[in-house]
Amino acid sequence: MENTVLQAVERLTTQPALACETIQLHPLTPVIGAEVRGIDLAQEPSPQQLTELKAAFLRHHVLVFRDQIITPEQHKRFANHFGELRRLPLADVDGGDPAILEVKASKHSQFVAGEDWHCDGTADAEPALGSMLYVTQTPEPGCGGDTMWANMHLAYDMLSPAMKQLLDGLTAIHDGLIPWQGYTPPPEYVVPKNEHPVIVRHPETGRKLLFVNAGFTSHIVQLSKAESRAILDMLFNLVAREPILTCRVRWTPNTLVFWDNRCTQHHAVWDYYPHSRYGQRVSILGQRPIA
Repeated sequence: MENTVLQAVERLTTQPALACETIQLHPLTPVIGAEVRGIDLAQEPSPQQLTELKAAFLRHHVLVFRDQIITPEQHKRFANHFGELRRLPLADVDGGDPAILEVKASKHSQFVAGEDWHCDGTADAEPALGSMLYVTQTPEPGCGGDTMWANMHLAYDMLSPAMKQLLDGLTAIHDGLIPWQGYTPPPEYVVPKNEHPVIVRHPETGRKLLFVNAGFTSHIVQLSKAESRAILDMLFNLVAREPILTCRVRWTPNTLVFWDNRCTQHHAVWDYYPHSRYGQRVSILGQRPIA
């Protein structure tokens, strides 16, 4: 690896471990992700558990809770501790729970959500703070279905000083039509489209991060079409080609994963056809990204 990459990773991995008394943290990699043990999400968490979970969330960005038996109401109750729940844009049409998105795939699926590296809903004016996906049905053992997450703080830190200087101050358009390419969205769907900074600061930690993604970002406003395409392709490829940025979660039945949508991207690996996977996702309202 290049010195820039090694130095960025070293700065991140030399932080002291979090001291926790009510939960146990088991990191998935040195730079992103941790399994959380010692908590039952069907029960109301104690104030100290919530304090430790929030600290772990900001440090590790992706928290994995295994062997959890929870109802939809308990799922929403846990998410509510981190903020107001996001209402689904087509909830009034679908008639289901407006806070719960079903995430499912089977041999009849033409595509699955999240096949490309992306950050949820960045075409919205205020993208989600985070999401909690609770998977109850997984493909048969050994049949795949993992999800990968990438640390976008580290992606920014891995850029050269000259590239950081170029990107600071630029903005990009995030277009909700991009995921629908090849398909027609429902007529009731109001397609979001918004302009966000290319480099933003995390609203709670103040750390800079790279905020463009292949799932929603169409172009950089201040550059020509060719310049924008070249820069975005380079940034998208950074996430795809650098395994040091990522952790990989192998789903087991009744696993819940809570990720910080503000500073991660994720990629759902659809390698389990013709098998099925089913889960329910709750998202938490966020705020407009700030440079």
